[in-house]
Amino acid sequence: MRLKSVIELFVDEDAGSGQLEVEDLVNEFGWSPADPPDDLIMLRKLAYLPSYDVYSLRISLRNHGIDIEDNNALKLSKTKTSQLNEYMTDFTRPLIMQIYGDDEVDVQNFEDVIKLFRDPDVKKAIAKIQVMSQKLGINPEDIPKFMEDYGDIFLSLSYYRDCLDSIEPIITEFLDAMNELKGNYQFKTDQNLMNTIKMIEATINEHMAAVTGRFENFERGTKYMWDNISAERFHKVEQLITGYHTSIGGVLCALSVKMEAWARLFPNKDAGGPGRRSEFIMSEMKQGIENIEKMEDAGPMLAALGN
Repeated sequence: MRLKSVIELFVDEDAGSGQLEVEDLVNEFGWSPADPPDDLIMLRKLAYLPSYDVYSLRISLRNHGIDIEDNNALKLSKTKTSQLNEYMTDFTRPLIMQIYGDDEVDVQNFEDVIKLFRDPDVKKAIAKIQVMSQKLGINPEDIPKFMEDYGDIFLSLSYYRDCLDSIEPIITEFLDAMNELKGNYQFKTDQNLMNTIKMIEATINEHMAAVTGRFENFERGTKYMWDNISAERFHKVEQLITGYHTSIGGVLCALSVKMEAWARLFPNKDAGGPGRRSEFIMSEMKQGIENIEKMEDAGPMLAALGN
């Protein structure tokens, strides 16, 4: 809740979650600080990661020199992937129009797109694939692999967009609750509380607007990418989007943790009360919220997408 990574030693429905900070493991297990075991060295690295979603981890673990032999562990499940079809359709529509134009093709998900490239039975599509291979500077038989890479990049955007959409209703309810608290006769003269609420509101609104704006830029930039596609242009888009995985993942993770904690304690507008809510704001909600700013600053310059 305070946006600080901890080690969970146990979790139980009745007993709750038993957590320790990484450095406290030294005393818990009798480790020597002068000669720390490999586990502690790795945990120290993991504790500083901004998010633990698969896309952030791919980059963060590599940057920390932590090898993952089985990359399948860093992919979305088939169930989650199928849930993202609606989002993927938005990102793949420019591609389908580029290849098939107005031809009617049965595309329900991105796997169907891959199948069309692996077995293109439309003469017009074959001709367009030839043109695409020339633009990309790759052999026609390498197009399916290219498209799988394309799909993975935009699957990541679909995943993050899904995360954003899932917390937006909770954020709306939270901000409504803050307005009620600011108007409460008992607490509106509490300057410390009022300032804290304003700071939290500003942080949430600013970063939600930033993340939403990035998605809009991604969608706009990738749409025009196909107007003048080249291998260089695609890889520029690819590098930019993957460069934002850790910052977008970190911001969405932080906001999700905060909002879900609020929703658990106050599942509806009548749950708790002004006193309990104000106490939670001061004791938990404001703790660590400054870390969101650091995550946001970690992203590359978005202007590169327009080039």
